[in-house]
Amino acid sequence: MDVELICPGCRAEAPLGRSGDGSSLVCGSCGARYLVVDGIPIMRLPTQGHKESQARFTDEEADPEWEINRPHGAPALYSWLLEEKFRRSVRGLGALPRGSTVLTVCGGSGLDAEFLARHGFRVVSTDISLAAARRVRERARRFDVDITAVVADVESLPFADRSFDLVYVHDGLHHLEEPAVGLLEMARVAARGVSVNEPARAALTAAAVRLGLALEREEAGNRVARLTTSDVAELLGENGFRTVTATRFAMYYRHVPGRAMRALSHGPALWAAKGAVIGFNRLLGRLGNKLSVQAVRGPPGT
Repeated sequence: MDVELICPGCRAEAPLGRSGDGSSLVCGSCGARYLVVDGIPIMRLPTQGHKESQARFTDEEADPEWEINRPHGAPALYSWLLEEKFRRSVRGLGALPRGSTVLTVCGGSGLDAEFLARHGFRVVSTDISLAAARRVRERARRFDVDITAVVADVESLPFADRSFDLVYVHDGLHHLEEPAVGLLEMARVAARGVSVNEPARAALTAAAVRLGLALEREEAGNRVARLTTSDVAELLGENGFRTVTATRFAMYYRHVPGRAMRALSHGPALWAAKGAVIGFNRLLGRLGNKLSVQAVRGPPGT
């Protein structure tokens, strides 16, 4: 997919020029220069502190093969849980036609980008980590999906206003010190819709933190910034979007499946585990630890 980039610094909405040797992109307005490494544009502004630590942590992922492959080859229950999260993340956007353009932010190694590409969308995946972008490209090659990788910061996206039909995030804004800044950028570049899927501020989560089942701070050192559906819907509403779906649900799995996940991925145990998740969410999903908000551009009632 061809992607038109703009300078994330001055945001002059004009195509960037390519240097003579093709190793960088140059802004004709402010003169900023952005490297192109192995064909991947590095469209991040200089960072330090918390954000630099997060990028370095993602760059140094301990098991790149798992990041490229998951959920391929994962236990059946693990794969089903991820599919269930994805189903929830797009169910309010049924009118978005196949072939629509989608931007994933804080996209990591392309798990969500692959889901969206298989759903029929044309996808650009962004993350602040170059290593993650390389893993996205390898995932696209390995599993024959069309995904474009760009290194970019959700707080200063290198795209023009309303340049993507849908802007999508899954478990990414909670890495930020100010998630609202990233959410505002998502709204800026979204022409039609936004899908936000994040850890929720919930009593269940607080209990899980106390029990050591959830983190207050991640390994990269950042505080986990949990959100509420009302916070997300209100901010999007203030920026021209009306919420079509805002739900909470419960879901838990370790990033890397353990013995319990594998044991529950066969025969009757698998069906029982699926039934338990579905049943709990039908009865008590409103208390869950995850949120999913989809919003479309336009005032209420349109």
